[in-house]
Amino acid sequence: MFADELADVLKIRGRSVVRISVDDFHNVSAVRYRRGRSSPEGFWLDSFNYERLRSDVLEPLGPGGSRRYRSTAHDLASDQVLNPAHKVASAGSVVVVDGLFLHRDELVGVWDLSIFLDVPFEVTAKRMATRDGTVPDPQHASMRRYVEAQQLYLGMCAPQQLASVVIDNAVLDAPRLVRVP
Repeated sequence: MFADELADVLKIRGRSVVRISVDDFHNVSAVRYRRGRSSPEGFWLDSFNYERLRSDVLEPLGPGGSRRYRSTAHDLASDQVLNPAHKVASAGSVVVVDGLFLHRDELVGVWDLSIFLDVPFEVTAKRMATRDGTVPDPQHASMRRYVEAQQLYLGMCAPQQLASVVIDNAVLDAPRLVRVP
């Protein structure tokens, strides 16, 4: 995973790192699927709890924040909301966050630096199939929710333009910088 590798490099260079995944901030299934289990709009609009991401991570770890954060808010397997004990980040820690839809309007302006991994749907579908056992064809009906939600995101938020850095990650072992600051 790209974010883990970035965190490792930062640690090797002596930085304290807080590693966060938006996948630990899902909404409960009743919210995620309220528009239907196959709804692309539901995937795009309802998958993640951005309020908790902001209040538990981004605000306390942002400028002037308390550094007291929670790294998770939901357990996907049990569909339980979590309220773990707070952790305290070291002063000067770098926060590395990975996940889908991170250039949404709700999150614009929170990133000091952001990276967009540009990968064709044909490639992401195959990677998902290997990881999750899904169908590797992005045109398959079972992939509609994911692919069309991503298309909504790309069209509405233009993350390729908002990101500080764009990386062509179509070839996993050979990422290519497309744009850097």
